[in-house]
Amino acid sequence: MIPRVFLKSKEEVEVAQGFPWVFDNEISHVKFESEDGSGVKQTELSDCTVEDGTVVEIFAKSGAFLGSGVINRKSKITVRIIGREHADQILADTEDYYLKKVQDAYDLRKLHYDFKDSYRLIYGESDFIPGLIAERYCDVNKNVYIVIQFLSLSCEIFKKEILAAIRKIIKPYGIFERSDASVREKEGLKEVSCWNGEAREEVITIRENDIKIQVDIAHGQKTGYFLDQKNNRKIVGSLCEGKRVLDTFTHTGAFGLNAVKGGAKEVVSVDISQEAVDMVNKNIELNDASSKMTAVCADVFDLLKKYEAEGKKFDVIILDPPAFTKNAKNIQKAYGGYKEINLRAMRLLTENGILVTCSCSYFFDSEHFYGMVMKAAEDSKKRVQVLEKRGAGPDHPVLLGYPKSEYLKCAICRVI
Repeated sequence: MIPRVFLKSKEEVEVAQGFPWVFDNEISHVKFESEDGSGVKQTELSDCTVEDGTVVEIFAKSGAFLGSGVINRKSKITVRIIGREHADQILADTEDYYLKKVQDAYDLRKLHYDFKDSYRLIYGESDFIPGLIAERYCDVNKNVYIVIQFLSLSCEIFKKEILAAIRKIIKPYGIFERSDASVREKEGLKEVSCWNGEAREEVITIRENDIKIQVDIAHGQKTGYFLDQKNNRKIVGSLCEGKRVLDTFTHTGAFGLNAVKGGAKEVVSVDISQEAVDMVNKNIELNDASSKMTAVCADVFDLLKKYEAEGKKFDVIILDPPAFTKNAKNIQKAYGGYKEINLRAMRLLTENGILVTCSCSYFFDSEHFYGMVMKAAEDSKKRVQVLEKRGAGPDHPVLLGYPKSEYLKCAICRVI
């Protein structure tokens, strides 16, 4: 029999609404076939002998079927739901099952992107393949690369089927696996970073909004580049004509280069990493932007203080920091960091200047984020109009019932 995981009373509510995880403390008991063939056993999770990586079925306390998932007792997220079908339907042909999932994800992206675009092909739980991230990069030579992360056991056990589906549907020139995130340790998995198949170029050049960007797919942050801000960078670029722009936490210089394309008269792009600044300088050269754009290696917090002391002013300031908190415990500490950079940026803006302020931390939610912007405005004695509230692009679909899928906040503001 397929092992059955039964939830405690009322724990099925979020799962029924679309939440794709079952935590260890939500499980009442597990029913499974005894290893010695003596029949069906019913035990608490701690006494369950079902092997990690096994496909199980999830039930409410009432006995209502909720879906099928992969069990992993090493993780606090004990079951990740891979489908709302019964397990025997999934296991009957796993190759076909994942072929359809990858095809569905690809068909969704084709509504918004064409062949030459780079975009997130698969967004984990939001595309119903928990723990899987796949970026599709198209370089300037029209070679398609897939950079893929298997971040949970629930997708690791189907790696062969998933890669086969991607090769069949996408026909990539190269696939690089970046399963080198520390979260794999919590899943009982080793980190992996290597080519899957024939080795290709590790540093490629893509086009974004008609701008050339070098991407290090093997050693860059996460999957090499942050595709989620693509549309936001284009919008911000359109606001920069004739403006003096400060682009902070720049990473690759993409916001700054979009500003140059939009007609900015001067752009200063800042990052604390010398490696990042070296990459920005290469991107400046690629786009013949050296007459307008400069890369600076500095701590953004220190530089904002320095610019304020010097009385410098900018017409547009972009704040796109890394996540200041990756858990709920550090929200207050993160609040202080976000507030400081926003307050100082407001003081550096010219009259009616534009502030583009972002947070990519799910735990620092919209209520905290916009409340922080309001307090920063109050303390800097400014008034702020939020012109637009934006998030990630359509290649990062938000799954209702799974709030973590809506993580990016990008506010375009006028500071008075």
